[in-house]
Amino acid sequence: MTSSQKKRRTLSCTCGQVELETIDDPILTVTCHCASCRTARARLEALPGAPVIAEEDGGTAFVMQRKDRIRCVKGAELLREYRLTPEAKTRRVVASCCNAPMFLEFAGGHWLSLYRQRFPKADQPALEMRVMTKYREAGAAFYDDMPSYASHSGGFMWKLLSAWVAMGFRAPKIDYVKGGVGSYAG
Repeated sequence: MTSSQKKRRTLSCTCGQVELETIDDPILTVTCHCASCRTARARLEALPGAPVIAEEDGGTAFVMQRKDRIRCVKGAELLREYRLTPEAKTRRVVASCCNAPMFLEFAGGHWLSLYRQRFPKADQPALEMRVMTKYREAGAAFYDDMPSYASHSGGFMWKLLSAWVAMGFRAPKIDYVKGGVGSYAG
């Protein structure tokens, strides 16, 4: 299958000024319940006009995609990074036009965790598992509709490692976030 035949998905910010495209299937789709994702979610949702990103179960849903299979189609100048602390190894990237979270990047990682809600509903990859459930919010709706793990499962780690091997142990740089660093409300 050539790259022109591979599955393409488009994700965009709420107002449509920022658009990313993925090529081929994701590494994995997860809902994360870790303290960092919950804290960041609350701060991002507090930005003016920002969309709600919490899932019904209280987690944050991500489509984990190889960096070499993502490109920014338009609006790179509108992307801003946010970090929980200045020293944080992860950054969340938001479309500043409408404060829609677009992706999370781990320093040195070979993948991006794309916010699943940025994909059109009809094209959202199905969730495969919940991770870090030992940190889930008390009282959040929680169903037995997919595998759930207290931390990261062996399968989770295997899929990430397999993708990295397939990439020749490369971790491409994301060079289309040019808009500078934002700050969280609160």
